[in-house]
Amino acid sequence: MSIRKGKMRLPAYVFLFCFVRSSTCQSVQALNVLFINQNSNTVAEKAVEVALNYLRRNPRLGIHVDSFSRVKAMDTDARAFLDSLCERYNSSLRQNKPPHLILDTTLSGVISEAAKTFTAALALPTVSASYGQDGDIRQWRNLDGEQEKYLIQISPPGDLIPEVIRSIIIAQNITNAGILFDDSFVLEHKYKSLLQNIPTRHIIAEVEDVRSVKHQLTRFRDLDIVNYFILGRLSTIKTILDNANINKFFGKKFAWHAITKDKGLLKCSCTNATILHVKPEPDPANRERLSNMRTTYTLTAEPEISAAFYFDLTLRSLLAVKSLIDSGEWSRNITYTSCEDYNEDNQPRRKDLDLRKHLKQVAEPVSYAPFLIESNGHSFIEFSMRLEKVNIINSQSVSAETVGSWKASLNAPIFIKDDKSLANFSAITVYRIVTVLQQPFVMKTVEENGKDKYFGYCIDLIEEIRKLLGFEYEIYVAPDNSFGYMDDNGQWNGMIKELIEKRADIALGSLSVMAERESVVDFTVPYYDLVGITILMKKPKTPTSLFKFLTVLENDVWLCILAAYFFTSSLMWVFDRWSPYSYQNNREKYKDDEEKREFNLKECLWFCMTSLTPQGGGEAPKNLSGRLVAATWWLFGFIIIASYTANLAAFLTVSRLDTPIESLDDLSKQYKIQYAPLNGSSSMTYFQRMADIEARFYEIWKDMSLNDSLSEVERAKLAVWDYPVSDKYTKMWQAMREARLPNTMEEALQRVRASTSSSEGFAYLDDATNIRYQYLTNCDLQMVGDEFSRKPYAIAVQQGSPLKDQFNNAILQLLNKRKLEKLKETWWNQNPEKKTCEKQDDQSDGISIHNIGGVFIVIFVGIGLACITLAFEYWWYKYRRPNLISDVDKISNKQGQSHHKEKVDPKILAEYPAFRSRNTFLGYNARRNEIPPVSVNRW
Repeated sequence: MSIRKGKMRLPAYVFLFCFVRSSTCQSVQALNVLFINQNSNTVAEKAVEVALNYLRRNPRLGIHVDSFSRVKAMDTDARAFLDSLCERYNSSLRQNKPPHLILDTTLSGVISEAAKTFTAALALPTVSASYGQDGDIRQWRNLDGEQEKYLIQISPPGDLIPEVIRSIIIAQNITNAGILFDDSFVLEHKYKSLLQNIPTRHIIAEVEDVRSVKHQLTRFRDLDIVNYFILGRLSTIKTILDNANINKFFGKKFAWHAITKDKGLLKCSCTNATILHVKPEPDPANRERLSNMRTTYTLTAEPEISAAFYFDLTLRSLLAVKSLIDSGEWSRNITYTSCEDYNEDNQPRRKDLDLRKHLKQVAEPVSYAPFLIESNGHSFIEFSMRLEKVNIINSQSVSAETVGSWKASLNAPIFIKDDKSLANFSAITVYRIVTVLQQPFVMKTVEENGKDKYFGYCIDLIEEIRKLLGFEYEIYVAPDNSFGYMDDNGQWNGMIKELIEKRADIALGSLSVMAERESVVDFTVPYYDLVGITILMKKPKTPTSLFKFLTVLENDVWLCILAAYFFTSSLMWVFDRWSPYSYQNNREKYKDDEEKREFNLKECLWFCMTSLTPQGGGEAPKNLSGRLVAATWWLFGFIIIASYTANLAAFLTVSRLDTPIESLDDLSKQYKIQYAPLNGSSSMTYFQRMADIEARFYEIWKDMSLNDSLSEVERAKLAVWDYPVSDKYTKMWQAMREARLPNTMEEALQRVRASTSSSEGFAYLDDATNIRYQYLTNCDLQMVGDEFSRKPYAIAVQQGSPLKDQFNNAILQLLNKRKLEKLKETWWNQNPEKKTCEKQDDQSDGISIHNIGGVFIVIFVGIGLACITLAFEYWWYKYRRPNLISDVDKISNKQGQSHHKEKVDPKILAEYPAFRSRNTFLGYNARRNEIPPVSVNRW
């Protein structure tokens, strides 16, 4: 394709005007302008017309617009738009009126990009007012130094105003934001850049129609967004605020910011609302000129700031072109290439056409705010916006307090007059916390007013974090009160599901960090050390009895011993009474012995009793038959005492050695005690996963063993009789399913307490923190075995949530201050629910008083009987004995009178020399009340 070049011909006429006031003459420059605009940008259309009128009415500026061509984009068809643009451009070339300037006021989208493609390809001097920061305009993204001199982009006010949202969020430290905008703003290119590198969770959405506002606000609230920013016309703002009032989105939990390009008062049908109204205002030095433009030149298009911007941009661009021509930098031999002659391989180039420099040097006063001309994406007017705190009550604005201002820029901070004025304006950050009730981490009680009150270790923890970060929270229990378990279909339940579906911001509780959970949520740094799984069982109760020493032998044995005792005592008495060689029948023979013991029935009972003691029975009977009975009794007593002593020691020892379960291995090797973890807990996941891994290992080993591709030598190496991988967890998981996993902690504790003994019943497996708390607060439970499968506890947040970093810093601060250790001490060792239990007997302790106390009772009973006996003896001696003696005397006197005082034969008394007569009355022993022994010869 050939390139056709044409020379630019200046008009044949040149106007010379001499101004008397300045005493100078200035040439009038005829300029040709190609104006590109979108059909929706009516403000630019009207403002450009006012600018052209202004030039016509002010010849002092020395500009005559000879040719002004318009190209309006009616739709989004870029090809049709380029065809129309080329047609108008080629027409100007044919008329020998090529454009000195392309004035581009397209906003964004494919039409705007098509215009940029056209001007860059044909190297046409252009001033664009399209939306976009550095790099947002794709077709002008890689301009070289020469192209940047004449391809100029100046951002309109609507492109800068959204940046005030960034400044407010930074100043107020806002963590969530919902941004609604209407078609008066363009934010497609700001979805990522507006709040980039700011830890604020936000959503940007366009208001499509009035009916969608309610749905959008509800969606924001469901996502826990409470800081709202509205970018739009005052009418749009009123519609949104009215819907917010209907849905009761006002109060301390919500913050509203109304940002607009319009001037005027903020209105809404709100019952009670406080709104931060942000609106632009002209510089004080330019207000008179702006007023003059409105009254004299009818610059009345709205928004006022946009109209003033397009007016000033058009005027200053033409003045810059004139200055460029007057300076001689505009070549008189400048050439233009038509659309038909354009060759991509030989694109036209411009050198030393520095329109940007002359645009900076324009001295014409501005109508609204000064221009800042830098590189593309960083050029704009430096207007100011006023921040007003508006209070509306019953649809009436009762006050409007100016609290600050903002100077338009990409990173300008807001200026606040008084920090207190906005201290309570921003919405209180309220996070929704989902939890699981589990002692002592999270517990719940109902207050007198009917509200739920939560307390526990985790509640104290979140309170400490709240003090550091400054936020409020609402707690609710997960619908199924579970931590979160993933089923075979990859679906979650419990707290994890609440985070995934964004119904909660934080998951708080004794939540274990697990790989599958980390794939769907984010965890903070652990707030609790590694916690393993351990076993909770019912504490065995050793049966105690004060008379436990009697239970060594059965009752039948004791009765037999008692019968043998009485039988032997009676037999010994009979033998001693009737044996001619006993003491009582041979008193003369044994008169010189030191011990003279008469074995009556009482003495026999005493002898047999004391023979069983280390004290011994004392003097044995004199007769041989009595001694044989005594010897037999001694042998019997020795055997009985030895057997009793040995059995008593063994009995007490065995009763304290009853500890059948001491570890997980012991639990897995027996079948009498059922065991299981909580359904859906991390402990259940551990056992289930270990069983699955063992099953997979078995399949791998089986495939290796049965692999036909292996050689005989390789297969022989795999041939073993025993399975080489343990199946402990497979059997345990099967036993757990058969035992039925408890669904709640209360159910688990009930089943543990229902155990009949330590060797039969139910054992509960759970995290050691939970087991330890139950052990400390219940005297009938015990913690068995060491911990295994250790894992940390952490707080979970939504994936990608900025709360992760904030909470990490807070938890690390608490660790450094040792606050977490104090919380552990408070809720475990110093817990008010902790019980002081009786110490259980173990192998290192001696026999307790509960088992041996009966012997003391025996002593007390014996002493009591002795006291009673002493009292009886005293009574007998003092009161009964004198009466008895008196009666005997009377009987003796009577017998003496009747028998004439018969005397005992002296010969009979001589036969019993050992007989000692004490209180003898008529041959009777009154003291003993016994009949004297009879001589042997008298049998």
